[in-house]
Amino acid sequence: MSIHFALVGNQNCGKSTLFNYLTGSNQHVGNFPGVTVQKKEGALLRVPDASVIDLPGIYSLSPYTSEEIVTRDLLLYNKPDAIINVIDATNIERSLYLSLQLIELNIPMIIALNMMDELTASGGSIDIKAMSEALTIPVVPITANSGEGVAELVRQAVSLAENKRLPERLDFCSGPVHTAIHAIAHLIEHKVRSKGLPLRFSSTKLIEGDSIFAHELELSPNELDIIGHFTEEMENALGTDKEAALADMRYAYIENLCASTVHKPVHTDAQMRSVKIDYYLTHKYFALPIFVAIMGLIFWLTFDVIGSFLSSLLEEGIDAVTATADAALTALDISAPMHSLIIDGIFSGVGSVLSFLPTIITLFFFLSLLEDSGYMARVAFVMDKLLRKIGLSGSSFVPMIIGFGCSVPAIMATRTLASERDRKMTIMLTPFMSCSAKLPIYGIFIAAFFPNNGSLVMLSLYFLGIIMAVISGLLLKSLIYKGKPVPFVMELPAYRLPTTRNILLHMWSKAKDFLHKAFTVIFLASIVIWFLQNFDTRFYMVDASESMIAQIGKLIAPIFVPLGFGSWQAATSLLTGLTAKEVVISTLSVLAVGTNGAPALHDMFTNLTAYTFLVFCLLYPPCVAALATIRREMNSNVHTLVLIIYQLSVAWIAAFLVRQIGLFLCYN
Repeated sequence: MSIHFALVGNQNCGKSTLFNYLTGSNQHVGNFPGVTVQKKEGALLRVPDASVIDLPGIYSLSPYTSEEIVTRDLLLYNKPDAIINVIDATNIERSLYLSLQLIELNIPMIIALNMMDELTASGGSIDIKAMSEALTIPVVPITANSGEGVAELVRQAVSLAENKRLPERLDFCSGPVHTAIHAIAHLIEHKVRSKGLPLRFSSTKLIEGDSIFAHELELSPNELDIIGHFTEEMENALGTDKEAALADMRYAYIENLCASTVHKPVHTDAQMRSVKIDYYLTHKYFALPIFVAIMGLIFWLTFDVIGSFLSSLLEEGIDAVTATADAALTALDISAPMHSLIIDGIFSGVGSVLSFLPTIITLFFFLSLLEDSGYMARVAFVMDKLLRKIGLSGSSFVPMIIGFGCSVPAIMATRTLASERDRKMTIMLTPFMSCSAKLPIYGIFIAAFFPNNGSLVMLSLYFLGIIMAVISGLLLKSLIYKGKPVPFVMELPAYRLPTTRNILLHMWSKAKDFLHKAFTVIFLASIVIWFLQNFDTRFYMVDASESMIAQIGKLIAPIFVPLGFGSWQAATSLLTGLTAKEVVISTLSVLAVGTNGAPALHDMFTNLTAYTFLVFCLLYPPCVAALATIRREMNSNVHTLVLIIYQLSVAWIAAFLVRQIGLFLCYN
C-alpha cells in the first residue's frame, strides 16, 4: 500500500528543510518567505511506497492567494493519507491558527514542532503530551536542520496513516460562533456528505462567505438566505464581523492552549540577537550602503579572487583534455569535418561555458549564505519604500531576488503575490534581474577586457538591471498598471547560522542545473552552430563567412553597428542566446576560435564595445524557457510579445547611450 503525506505550514517554518531531509531532495531552501512556489513531491527515504508533497507556505486556508488555492484544493480533492503540519516552535501561537483549520478537514494529521533547539536554548519548553491530548493529534518535537526527532516523526506519521487515525476533536468554538457553525452544519450535512467534503470545515467556509463552497455544494437561494441569517445573528451577538468572530474564536482557544502548555521567554535569544543586528542592516540611512557593500564584496571575491582562480584551473584542465583529444583524432586520421566538429564545435562550445562552473558555484555559495542567514528578508523590507515609488511593494522583491538565480522560478514565485496587478508588474520587471545563465558571458568578457576591475563591472551590471527595472516600473505604473500596491506585511525571520548541508545542497543544485544545460542545450547548440557555420544552403562545406549562419548574422548585424559590435559573429551569438544565455559564449567560441579554443574576442571588441555588449546581454529578452513561463503565467501572447519588443528596445537604447557616453569620455 502506497502512503502519501502532505507537508503543510506557514512560510519560513522549515517545511522545505524537512522535505529535503525526508526525501534527500536538493530543493532550494532559503531563510525568507516564499521559497516554495508550487507543490513538489519526493519519495520518502527508508520508507517503501511512501511519498511526501511539499506545499507552498500559507497562513490560512482562505483562498485569497494562489498558494492557498493550491494547498486547499490538494487537501480537499486529492486527500493525502496524512498531513504533516510543520510548526515553528518559536512562534507557536501564529502557527497554531493554521493547525486548527487543518484539523477541521478531518484528515489524519501530525504536528512537527520544528526549531525546538532555538526554543530550548532560550530557556523555553513545551508540554508535548498535554498539547497532543488537547488537540487529539500526535505532536513530535523536531529540529529539521539537524534531523533530530525526524525519525520519530516519520514512525508516528506512517502509523497514523496506516491506521487512518482521525482527529478526535474538530470543535474548538463556543458561544454564538458555536451556535452558528452547528446550525449551518445541520442544514448542509446531507449535501456535504454526498460531495465527500469535511462538514465542520465547510460550515466555517460558508460563514466566511466563501462563494466557491456555496457553488460546490449547489446551495439554493433559500439555503443561502438561512446561512446568511445564522451568520448575521452571530455578528449581532458578538458585535463584530464574521471574519473577526472566527479569528477571535480560534485565537482564544490558542491562547488558552499555550497558557497551559507553552513556557518561553518574552523574546528568544535569536530574536534579541536579530533586533541588535537589524539596528544596522535595516537602518534608515545605513541599510542600502551596507547592501551595496556586501554585494560588492561578493562580486570581488567571486570574479577577482576565488571564482576566477578556480575557473582558470578548470580552464587549464579543459585545454589539456582538448589538446589530448585533438592529438588522438589526428593520430587516428579522423576525417577533417568530423575532427572539426569534435574540436572546433563540441569542445570549444561546451568547454568555454563549462570553465565558468567554479565561478557560478562560488557566487551561489555567497548568495546562499545571505538567504539562509535571513538577510535577504531584510533587503525586501528595506526595498519596500523604494518599490512603492514604482507601484510595487516589498513582497515583489522576493521574486526579483530569485531572478538573480533563474528567471523561470522567479516568475513562478510571483504566484505568492496577493494582487493580480502586482503579480503582472513583477513578471514584467523580473527579466531585468541578471540571471546566473549570463555569468559565463560576464566571466569571459571580464577575463578578456577587465581583469583588474571585474567586481566593479559586475556591480555596475547588476545595478543597471535594477535601475532599468525601476524606470520600467514607473512607466508601467503610469501607463498600464495604474493604482496602488497592496500593503506589505512580512514577518522577518530570526537570523540563523546557515547550515553546511543547505549550502551544499544549494550549490549542488546550481551545479547540476548548469551541467545539465551544458551537456544538453549547449551541446546540441554547439553542433547546430558548427553545422551552420561550415555549410551553405546547398550543404557544401564553405568558409565561415559564406555559411548559412553568416548569412543570417549579416542580415541582423547592421542593427548593432551603432552599438559598436556589428560583426556577424556577435549578432549571431545574441540570436542563439535566446535559447539559453550560455549559448552566447559557446556560439562565439565556435564562430571565432582563437588560441586554445577560446573565442578571439579582441578581434571583434574593444574595451568599450565589450562593455556595451555586456549591457545588451544584460537587458535583452530572457531565454525561451523564461518566455514560455511568462506566457503561461500571464496567459497572454500579446503581453509576452510586448515584453520581448520592450526589452529589445531598452537593451538597444541603453547600450547605445553607454557607448556614446564612453566615446564622449574618450574611452575605448
